[in-house]
Amino acid sequence: MKFFLYALGAMLFATCSSTQTNSTAAVVPSPPSVKANVSTDDFSNADRIGEIMNYLASDELKGRDSGSEGIEKAAQYIENHFTAYGVKPYFESYRDTLSNFKKPAYNVVGVVEGSDPKLKDEFIVIGAHYDHIGIVEMENGDAIANGANDNASGTTTVLEFARYFGTNKTNKRTLIFALFSAEEKGLLGAKHLAKKLKESNLNLYTMLNFEMTGVPLKGKDYFMYITGYDMSNLASVSNAYAKENLIGFLPTAKEFNLYQRSDNYAFHEEFEVPSHTFCTFDFTNFDHYHKVGDEPDIMDFAHMATLVNKTIPVLEGIANGATQEIKLSN
Repeated sequence: MKFFLYALGAMLFATCSSTQTNSTAAVVPSPPSVKANVSTDDFSNADRIGEIMNYLASDELKGRDSGSEGIEKAAQYIENHFTAYGVKPYFESYRDTLSNFKKPAYNVVGVVEGSDPKLKDEFIVIGAHYDHIGIVEMENGDAIANGANDNASGTTTVLEFARYFGTNKTNKRTLIFALFSAEEKGLLGAKHLAKKLKESNLNLYTMLNFEMTGVPLKGKDYFMYITGYDMSNLASVSNAYAKENLIGFLPTAKEFNLYQRSDNYAFHEEFEVPSHTFCTFDFTNFDHYHKVGDEPDIMDFAHMATLVNKTIPVLEGIANGATQEIKLSN
């Protein structure tokens, strides 16, 4: 997670060299079965979350370094999910080739068109980065930085949102589901896509990003925080739709200027619209940032499922509001 480098110091990894494999070479598992019209209270569950997480953060994917064989498998896995969920490619294919990275690297971008004749021309980007840092210095016989919390967790969260809206089609505004590559190289995937969408004159309402959602906050009276809390009224809008104190303010996030250190920021820069990252990492509840210990077996899958279920009504409310309720602060 690039924005945490400021707080945690220099990156603790050495990038491995690898070559891109032919897309037909990888054997990628099928997505879990799909069931439509399920109550948002129990739409997602720990078993389903675990199945996705255990693949994306498995040793087989070797840390999902951008341009590697492992991230190629992750891209195919995401594509398979989008196809199964009725999420269409936003471009000619799901793949959006990065223009700012030397090795072949791809964002994976899908879309669920809005149902309202007018509101469907307003777009919401729901995103997360699916890359990580690959192979690092050996520690206790392990050199694979699996990247479970960072950011298989956010990727899994977005895939569950894509499943909900892809199968239920309850959104009046159009939803773009974007999984970014090369975040760990300097937010490159998000920068590429934001610029590309801006050049196409996309009517973007808001960008909602999900990062490090794998473990719960402790000792807080809210469930998640957003970066750039005071830059818009997203928190109050979210809490109104959630009917609880779902989103709170984390002072550390402001102290370390986390708003500028994840994929939301590129959309803020290009579009000047509300663009925020949702997160449950607060520097005290996870000790394996950019380390080999960031494994799926220390993630809280039940927490992740709860996060999905609590957030769906928020996304649905934002997607269906008669007006654009989320406003930048003056």
